[in-house]
Amino acid sequence: MKNRKDKAEAEPKSVRRPGPTKARTAGGKKLNPEVMASAEQKALEGLKQRTEEGHLKAGRTPPSQQAGRRSGATRVVDDAIRDAAPITEDEKLLQQSGPKVDFTRTDPWRVLRIMGEFIEGFDTLASIDKAVTIFGSARIGPDDPHYEAAVETARLLAEAGFAIITGAGPGIMEAGNKGAKLGGGRSIGCNIELPFEQGANPYVDTLIHFKYFFVRKTMFIKYSVAFIIFPGGFGTLDELFEAVTLIQTGKIYKFPVILFGRYYWAGLLRWLHARVLSEGKISDGDLDLMLVTDDPAEAAQAIISAYKSLGKTGGDQYDERRRSTDIERSGPRGDVKKA
Repeated sequence: MKNRKDKAEAEPKSVRRPGPTKARTAGGKKLNPEVMASAEQKALEGLKQRTEEGHLKAGRTPPSQQAGRRSGATRVVDDAIRDAAPITEDEKLLQQSGPKVDFTRTDPWRVLRIMGEFIEGFDTLASIDKAVTIFGSARIGPDDPHYEAAVETARLLAEAGFAIITGAGPGIMEAGNKGAKLGGGRSIGCNIELPFEQGANPYVDTLIHFKYFFVRKTMFIKYSVAFIIFPGGFGTLDELFEAVTLIQTGKIYKFPVILFGRYYWAGLLRWLHARVLSEGKISDGDLDLMLVTDDPAEAAQAIISAYKSLGKTGGDQYDERRRSTDIERSGPRGDVKKA
């Protein structure tokens, strides 16, 4: 007679009853809808608190605590737009009865709105010759050493002819814009619409409001010749890995990414070395895409040197690379060699 262990081994895995899950959130809690809903709410409250803290440390009343919205795009929550049942395009065209669908609630309208944001961004920033984007936490105040370091780094870059782009908020973003003003450079802020009014810091001289994160991220990449990543949270990490991924995959070329604050980034870099690299998920060269420093002058000089040696923009570098490839493929008389 088979015992229970034998029966379990004989039973196909596909029909085994799953045991209690040991999965936990990164914070150590069991995963369930209530925990997820609470986490989402706490995350949004934490974001608002951090943004307000940056304004308060700078001696300003946060815009979210002021009466009415002073600036920014109008917030509209889009309702569900999917049809209840599949409908052919002919039926949509020919049907006459039924409630009218507000065109501003449809995906085609959203596409036009997205296109409008791209056009506004391109039009506003078209005159930017070279710029550096500075990222970091919104909750850092003027008394924080990283705030002063961001001011000094931006000032040095502005004096060297670089425009400074930030997310327009308080904290490190404010420090970057302040340094740009002190250095006599252009101070640009790309603000994002949030569920609460976050406002722009007073050192921005060119301000653009965006509804969509991916449109704003395109502006950061398109008009920058380097990123400086100061200590920050998820948004800062998102921009860091976005830039490194684009370089790694050849979407942008020779783009300096500087991590400012050795102590802050040490844990992440150790994990990348000990886990990600050791398991072959990345290569040695991927880690060399990032420069780590604690010195504003060193950070600024690295960007200035890279700009002088590598060309003006990623687009220029791409054109030069393509011309070089065409020349290599051409014969003595300029005819393209056959493969």
